Amino acid sequence: MTGSRVVALGHYQPAKVLANEDLAALVDTSDEWIRSRVGIETRHVAGPDEPVDELAAHAAAKALAAAGLTPDAIDLVLVATSTAVDRSPNTAARVAARLGMTSPAVLDLNVVCAGFTHALATADHSLRAGAARRALVIGADKMTAVTDWSDRTTCVLVGDGAGAAVVEAVDRSADGGAQAGIGPVLWGSVPEMGHAVRIEGTPSRFAQEGQAVYRWATTQLPPIARRVCERAGVAPEELAAVVLHQANLRIIEPVAQRIGAVNAVVARDVVASGNTSAASIPMALSKLIERGEVESGAPALLFGFGGNLSYAGQVIRCP
Repeated sequence: MTGSRVVALGHYQPAKVLANEDLAALVDTSDEWIRSRVGIETRHVAGPDEPVDELAAHAAAKALAAAGLTPDAIDLVLVATSTAVDRSPNTAARVAARLGMTSPAVLDLNVVCAGFTHALATADHSLRAGAARRALVIGADKMTAVTDWSDRTTCVLVGDGAGAAVVEAVDRSADGGAQAGIGPVLWGSVPEMGHAVRIEGTPSRFAQEGQAVYRWATTQLPPIARRVCERAGVAPEELAAVVLHQANLRIIEPVAQRIGAVNAVVARDVVASGNTSAASIPMALSKLIERGEVESGAPALLFGFGGNLSYAGQVIRCP
């Protein structure tokens, strides 16, 4: 029986950094106001000549290098994004072209902030079914391109970036399944709350009902996340890392506590990067691993939530 595992990760952020003090010159806000409400201090901003597929390709190249692989080793590219400008070619196709791949299947998934965990589950299912042997799973968003910079409730939140994972099929019979690596996904949505996070209109603009999302995340997310752990056969106290969608520090910290992950490193990349939507989970995990804060083979809970209101989570073994 075939399983799958994450082999390597990579991340990329644009060079330009926007601090809270910079935003205070644009709208009626302050460093203290932003920190106290969402915990963000800085965010990275892509320029007009840095499209989403370029951000994604940089992160993908870093993940491939970490895995010791060339682009032609990949036969499936999945990109989670909600900020692609064009419908065709899709972002995955443009990433494949930038990297010089030969003939991969190329798919985009738009599940907004839960995009990466949905894409990772889709890759896992594809590898288990034998439809591919090695996948590149990317979360990339250019949220600043869909931001109303006169709206202080949203412009203080967003940042740009990308994170990528190389995922490969493994024969579970070879090691009894111990290194299968990606646990069962638990995913779903709350359709009646689909309006709570939006990127809509012409031109597209990001808007949200922050209090509604906060209440849902802090009350409903912890029991769902514990069920993710149950499906993976991992107790919350056994988790080495918790990587939630990096929306708001006031969501991340209490939710991690309520899950019961008392021994886990909790990703707090939102402080330095802001809300990067589908990029937030792979980018935060990549940084934890790069800094050596999580050991190879250790269990990490990944959980995305946001637009639609969609959610998806799984426990993985860190590369």
